[in-house]
Amino acid sequence: MREYKTQMEAAKKGIITPEMKTVAEKEYTDAEKIREKVAEGCICIPANIKHTALSAEGIGSGLRTKINVNLGISGDAKDYDLEMQKVDMSIKFGAEAIMDLSNYGKTNTFRRDPRKMNIVSRGGSLLFAWMMMTGNENPFYEHYDEVLEILREYDVTISLGDALRPGCIDDSTDAGQISELIELGALTERAWAKDVQVMVEGPGHMAMNEIAANMHLQKRICHNAPFYVLGPLVTDIAPGYDHITSAIGGAIAAASGADFLCYVTPAEHLRLPDLSDVKEGIIASKIAAHAADIAKGVPHARDIDNKMAEARHAIDWEHMFEIAIDPEKARAYFESTPPADRHTCSMCGKMCAVRTTNMILEGKEVKFCSEK
Repeated sequence: MREYKTQMEAAKKGIITPEMKTVAEKEYTDAEKIREKVAEGCICIPANIKHTALSAEGIGSGLRTKINVNLGISGDAKDYDLEMQKVDMSIKFGAEAIMDLSNYGKTNTFRRDPRKMNIVSRGGSLLFAWMMMTGNENPFYEHYDEVLEILREYDVTISLGDALRPGCIDDSTDAGQISELIELGALTERAWAKDVQVMVEGPGHMAMNEIAANMHLQKRICHNAPFYVLGPLVTDIAPGYDHITSAIGGAIAAASGADFLCYVTPAEHLRLPDLSDVKEGIIASKIAAHAADIAKGVPHARDIDNKMAEARHAIDWEHMFEIAIDPEKARAYFESTPPADRHTCSMCGKMCAVRTTNMILEGKEVKFCSEK
């Protein structure tokens, strides 16, 4: 039997767990540094003891920005095989986490306040409905200490949800969102006191000029706990393209301190996503996370970009395809209009700047048209 119940308890006792070693290797850092930050709470390693096929990932300060994929069936779409194909797609493109949000039925919104969108959290609306119908306190809040004991028993990392997250940009940074954030900060400390790891969830819709300040505010109020955001979506008028609106917000959020991005698909606000939607959502989120890691100076984040630059300099298409986030799409685009000269592409042909410069530096003769 191991000497600790949770990753946080081990970290506080000075024990480096196998999961901490795995995270350290993935992040190009020292396991002792990971242990110190897990003990402080600014890094969490979700490692539920019932998860027997875990490849541990760390979420938090100084680490690569991770992404999450939400999947699950609904009352209108109950194809389990399709959901498993989405799981395979998520693994293929490198999502670090998958959450099952399966549900049946719909929830009415009862809350009335100055917000345009009221409560947009599914769990938040269910709890609010139950509280209004019964007159009782939120049971998870009322019995929080008992919940923490259960989480501690199984080393479950709690994700403290933002039931009052803004559902449109007009509702962002309002009293409801901030007052909830203050409460989440208090709940974070109560969890840490019981050696339960914490992530804090953040806003879903927010104008670009508010994002950085919100990230700093969360880190301050929630004691530098890992921060998990959906998007945020930076405009409300792009249904069908919300993987782009969220990627813009996600890149800004992660560069400003967010640690974990929830992907958003083109189907957001419209329907349950299909396989194509899932792929587009994952890739958009991965781009946002990677761009933020470069901006934050995460160790070795820039390495793969340098490899791509070298491949482009050598006009080595096979290497470019190999490095690309989506090799199949990159190859398909290139092959759809193949150039006469394989050492260039169909956009510039022989006028390719890289080709021309390479030939000059190699002492070769450069001709742009055939002589008659």
